Amino acid sequence: MAISGVGQNHYQNNVTATKNVNGTEKFALKKARNTKELSEAEEMELFKKEFYVELERIPRDRTIANVAVNISEEAFKNMKDDPKYREQMLSVIRRDMTGSVAPAPDCSMVITVGATAKDYRADSWSVNNDSEFYTRSQNSFYKKTSGQKDRQKKLLEEYLEKRAQAKKQQRELLNEKIAKAEFERNRLAKVSNAYEANVMTEIVAGGDSMLG
Repeated sequence: MAISGVGQNHYQNNVTATKNVNGTEKFALKKARNTKELSEAEEMELFKKEFYVELERIPRDRTIANVAVNISEEAFKNMKDDPKYREQMLSVIRRDMTGSVAPAPDCSMVITVGATAKDYRADSWSVNNDSEFYTRSQNSFYKKTSGQKDRQKKLLEEYLEKRAQAKKQQRELLNEKIAKAEFERNRLAKVSNAYEANVMTEIVAGGDSMLG
């Protein structure tokens, strides 16, 4: 059906207004979705920070020198959505971090938290095999070490200091030897000069007596 005159203008205005409204609604919905996504990301970041604080409060058993906790993104999502699962994971982590790891006196531990309780595991071994620990804990969510590296660094510094002192003593001894050698050369030179002077004196004196 053809629309003309005022009716046509009214129809076109209504269509334009509807398009504008629909476009605005779509933009608003899109903006709302983006805002919701950002809010969810912020909520997850806050959840992770709170979970980190909870891990920080757990004391390590004296037999555990190093510990790392690996948590998958799916595990974080499930713990955030299910507080019971969060508490369950904190409970088993606390159990393993506060329990004695025998028979080794110093152990390293890597805890893995997955999407379900079946995915949870805790592996430990002697610090003498720490290459495994540092390999598996490179991107850990939570990681604490005993300061063994600090002790090694201290030992290295002590070794370097002792080596520097030894080199200093060697330089001092060498300088002392050089000084003694120089002193001996000067003494021998003086003795030689005195000897030569005496010989010349005797020659001169002998010549004078021959002339007299």
